[in-house]
Amino acid sequence: MKKKLDATDRKILALLQQNAETPLADLALAVNLSSTPCWRRIQRLREHGFITRQVALVDARKINLAVTAFVAVRTNQHNQAWFDSFRDAVRDIPEIVEFYRMSGDVDYLLRVVVPDIAAYDAVYKRLIRSVNLSDVSTSFAMEELKFTTALPLDYAD
Repeated sequence: MKKKLDATDRKILALLQQNAETPLADLALAVNLSSTPCWRRIQRLREHGFITRQVALVDARKINLAVTAFVAVRTNQHNQAWFDSFRDAVRDIPEIVEFYRMSGDVDYLLRVVVPDIAAYDAVYKRLIRSVNLSDVSTSFAMEELKFTTALPLDYAD
C-alpha cells in the first residue's frame, strides 16, 4: 500500500531537500513536532521510498568540471541487445552524469560534465568506440541559469 503524504511530510521533505544535514531538533521545531515523532516520520519516509538516499552536492567548478554538454543521440537500432550495450557503455563513463530515453526526434539525451572541450572529445570517442550510434549531436551550456536537486512537492499524494 502506498503511503500518502500530509502537509507535515511535505514540509519535512522540503526542508531535507534544502539541507539534509539540518539537525533533527531544528526540523522538528520547523514542522511543529517533538523530535521523536519527527524522527519517526523521516524513518517512514525512507521506508516508503520517498527519501532514497542522502548525498553531498559538490561544486563542479571547484573540481574542475566547468563544462556541461548535452548530447542528443539517435540510433537506427531499437533492440534489447543494442540498448544493453549502450546502457553499459554509458554507465562505464563517469563524466556522463544523466542519461534519459526520450520521445520525439532524439532517442537518448545525456548530460556530460568535463573540464574542457578536449576532455569532452575523449568522452565522445570512448562512447562511439563502445557502441554503434547513427547520429550524435552535442550542445554546450554557455551559462547555468537554474540548477536545483529539490523536487516540487505539490504533486505528491
